[in-house]
Amino acid sequence: MTHPSNTLLLEYTLGLADDALVYAQRLGWWISRAPELEEDVALANIGLDQLGQARSLLTYAGQLEGEGRTEDDLAYLRDDREFRNVKLVERPMTDFGVAMARMTMFSTYQLHLYRALARSGDETLSAIAAKAVKEVAYHVDHASHWMLRLGDGTEESHARMQAALDQEWPYVDELFTPVDPALVDRVADPAAIRDAVLGDVRRVVAEATLSLPDVAPALGGGRQGMHTEHLGYLLAEMQHLHRSHPGATW
Repeated sequence: MTHPSNTLLLEYTLGLADDALVYAQRLGWWISRAPELEEDVALANIGLDQLGQARSLLTYAGQLEGEGRTEDDLAYLRDDREFRNVKLVERPMTDFGVAMARMTMFSTYQLHLYRALARSGDETLSAIAAKAVKEVAYHVDHASHWMLRLGDGTEESHARMQAALDQEWPYVDELFTPVDPALVDRVADPAAIRDAVLGDVRRVVAEATLSLPDVAPALGGGRQGMHTEHLGYLLAEMQHLHRSHPGATW
């Protein structure tokens, strides 16, 4: 049974882990589907970075929980209502512009959060974050490159990039859900990095000759296990093999 003092930290860690795990699964869709071979490889590598972060975080979550569950148990044997990821990462992204808009927003958020978390009071999360900062900095650079190239490109690329921003932007607000006050001294509070993240995103968007839509935020709730229908389909695909052969080892 999870010790009461670790319950909030466990939920926080699962949020970070599930963000990375679900995002990695979505990025895997682009292997063989990206607009060029080099991009197939690039998105696969970014997905692997996210998967590596998820593995470390899920392992730590299992330790905090104290019930003997491994990273595989937490990844494959939880239902959608037990996942704590934000809705931004779970929705399909079959348009390349959507993929780059989402990566710009989410990776910029991760970069600022991990930088703050690397200075936090939790030694394990601090170590995981310090390693992740180097990876996510590349993700931000990669996405920004494509945002500029497509936004300030042809008439069609500009229109599709703008449509992608319009589609993704309502889901950004949930990233900055504040942590419980009891955790403020132990972890990085997403609410504290809001201005820095949005400032960076706005600069890239403006340089790409695009604009952010003036729309109300989408309904959140992902951190509490309330998700879109898309997460259920994603987990069914991701968890199918493991659940079909419980206990199997290679």
